[in-house]
Amino acid sequence: MTAPAKKLEGKGEVTQLLERSQAGDSEALNKLLPLVYAELKRVAKSYMGREKANHTLQPTALIHETFLRITGVRMEYQNRAHFMAMAAKTMRRVLVDHAKAKKADKRGGKDRVHLTLEEGELQGSVKGADVLELEEALLILEKEDPRLAQVIELHYFGGMSADEIAGMLKISAITVKRDWAKAKLWLYHQIKSQK
Repeated sequence: MTAPAKKLEGKGEVTQLLERSQAGDSEALNKLLPLVYAELKRVAKSYMGREKANHTLQPTALIHETFLRITGVRMEYQNRAHFMAMAAKTMRRVLVDHAKAKKADKRGGKDRVHLTLEEGELQGSVKGADVLELEEALLILEKEDPRLAQVIELHYFGGMSADEIAGMLKISAITVKRDWAKAKLWLYHQIKSQK
């Protein structure tokens, strides 16, 4: 058995393909997308389901742009969970870039891209916060408490469960739930103060 084969033993197929891709194997990317597509689509649909109906970016376009950005950057992914966390972060960036472009086109007019933060997602009474307002608040939160920002990003943008986030961050699911509640309250106050 060769050294690279030994290195890959015990690793999932996605992790193996990520490593092969990072080593320059272009065929690995072709095999990777079908394996993660359903999960990326679930994340994109979850996120896009919170957008207003007139949003011009579709989940499929979001997935493809995210995948292109992720695979276009040389990065060592530890495993599938790490890859999905980076996908969530990249989706956030794609949506922010899209919102900035729309805002620049319309100079903040009626076509501004809005998030609907309803039904307890980030706090019931903060409705119509736009992507740029949320991004601004998250950037502040990242400086104040990076883990809280990461929990919001992984859950809200990445669609990950408390258990998945706990595994990713190496903390308990109870801590994730506490962080989620604290971060929601912080974001509610931060976004409300921006209005």
